[in-house]
Amino acid sequence: MSRDPAGAVVTGAGRGLGGLIAGALVERGHRVLVTDLDAEAARATAAALGPEVGWAAVDVRDEAQVTAARDRALAEAGRLDVWVNNAGVLATGPAWEQPPDVRRLMIEVNALGTVNGTVAAIGAMRETGGHIVNVVSLAGLTAVPGEAVYAASKHAALGFSLSTLADLRLAGIKGIDISCVCPDGIWTPMLHDKLDDPASALSFSGKLLRPEEVVAAVRGVLDRPRPVTAVPRRRGLQVRLADALPSLGLRALPLAVARGRRVQRRMLARRRAG
Repeated sequence: MSRDPAGAVVTGAGRGLGGLIAGALVERGHRVLVTDLDAEAARATAAALGPEVGWAAVDVRDEAQVTAARDRALAEAGRLDVWVNNAGVLATGPAWEQPPDVRRLMIEVNALGTVNGTVAAIGAMRETGGHIVNVVSLAGLTAVPGEAVYAASKHAALGFSLSTLADLRLAGIKGIDISCVCPDGIWTPMLHDKLDDPASALSFSGKLLRPEEVVAAVRGVLDRPRPVTAVPRRRGLQVRLADALPSLGLRALPLAVARGRRVQRRMLARRRAG
């Protein structure tokens, strides 16, 4: 942006990737509001980032809480420039083996949370412009055995984001950008307890990303908005091909799952040895 940066909100920023994204926005000069379902985690992250960083306990499933965070960011910064929908939940296993409340949690946090955050941000950006960054996943681009409901929630988040961007442009609103960052598996707390979980093998089948690599992608789209950015790019091309040719992609999945299981076993052995 050519103007001085103003307010920014990051959801799910109490730890892991969200906290790093919040830090990157602070470095860019934004007045950041760190939000998380865990109030203590949000407070601690904000305190570590500096005295000007605010925090709030926000359940992204609750539209009223999301709107309140938006209004607070506006009041404190005067303008909302960036909103990052990062909050996410992952539970693995076949859908028919998951309790209904677990399936609902993933759909509501990953999909409805993205809807709530995006709509709230648009309400603040209609007159001044801004950028919404939705952290989706490669699971939003293709089939993911062992993570069917998670993948469904991420497909929903991606479809909503791109469709809303199209609606903005059709309405003549050019000052608001929506960028989706779709990373492969990231070594964050979301995967730390999945090394002995066969259902999460596909998350380990590619290049296990460092959180900093995804933060770099977020920085990239903030400088140059793009509707979809896969991280890493080559993996994104592979999953798009698999999605374009679903029969071929489904036949290749057992090989990818086997590769992921080998990575899990190696990582688990290192953890136990060290």
